[in-house]
Amino acid sequence: MIYRKLGKTGLNVSAISLGTWQLGGKWGDDFSFSNADKILGEAVDNGINFIDTADVYSDGKSEKAVGKFVRNRSEKIYVATKCGRQLNPHVSNAYQPEVLRKFVEDSLKNMGLETLDLIQLHCPPTDVYYRPEIFELFDRLKTEGKIQNLGVSVERVEEALKGIEYDNVTTVQIIFNLFRQRPLELFFEQAEKKNVGVIVRVPLASGLLTGKFTKESTFTQGDHRNYNRNGETFDKGETFSGIDYNTGLEAVEALKAIFPNQHNLAPIALKWILQFDMVSCIIPGASRPEQIQSNLECLSLPDFTSEQLAAMQDVYEKYIKKEVHQLW
Repeated sequence: MIYRKLGKTGLNVSAISLGTWQLGGKWGDDFSFSNADKILGEAVDNGINFIDTADVYSDGKSEKAVGKFVRNRSEKIYVATKCGRQLNPHVSNAYQPEVLRKFVEDSLKNMGLETLDLIQLHCPPTDVYYRPEIFELFDRLKTEGKIQNLGVSVERVEEALKGIEYDNVTTVQIIFNLFRQRPLELFFEQAEKKNVGVIVRVPLASGLLTGKFTKESTFTQGDHRNYNRNGETFDKGETFSGIDYNTGLEAVEALKAIFPNQHNLAPIALKWILQFDMVSCIIPGASRPEQIQSNLECLSLPDFTSEQLAAMQDVYEKYIKKEVHQLW
């Protein structure tokens, strides 16, 4: 495993870490605590020491599974969770310091932990970033020992840039992958200047970048890849990175031509992200233990040639950039 500094948190975290949106089952399927425990065990047994969850994942079951697992292991495992998405309607006015305080305290109870290594605002409405009283709350929570660090999970680069204007924001969780490259233009530079950790989510574009999907692939009714392709429930950019599915398949076929001997593109996609030093860690998810091993394959791949990198960029320019580059 490779470990990197998570910005000014000072934490050394595994470059490949674990996201737990679909922990314990595929998106939309029934949660299995047994399966979740196997996935978490596979991750930590292979050197992963940073786990990202949220209070809304599987209605709190993900937090419960993570908390129970961490309490039963001797290794130092850093736990990050998120708050805010329980609010309904999910609007700026609903974000109030005392409401957020209760979310944090509920997460601590849910996981059975005394403190959170990292709490993140969970993709709040843009207006929230212009409300200092929201960010001031987390200084008080840190003084009380309930949290160690504050981060933000964002949809847009503009939100990330605004978020890191607050000195107590130590990390930004953002979508960045072969199909979502805009963070490279300005955000990475500014994050480096402020020593902000960068946590990359949706690194495989909801599985599209594994290269395993076809036009005939189907997704269950509760899977966001079925019901949120046009942003019907939450931000469209969370599903297939905002790419039209069929266009994405064309782009993936072009990537396969660059790596004809690679049956699984996931390690390629993850290695491409890790080439950028500003990335502290990537948090691909897993719905079964063997997907952990698939993700970790990226650590043993040879470096890309200049020709491969140029060809990968050509795919982005030809198929993807005009569709999504300026949207997020």
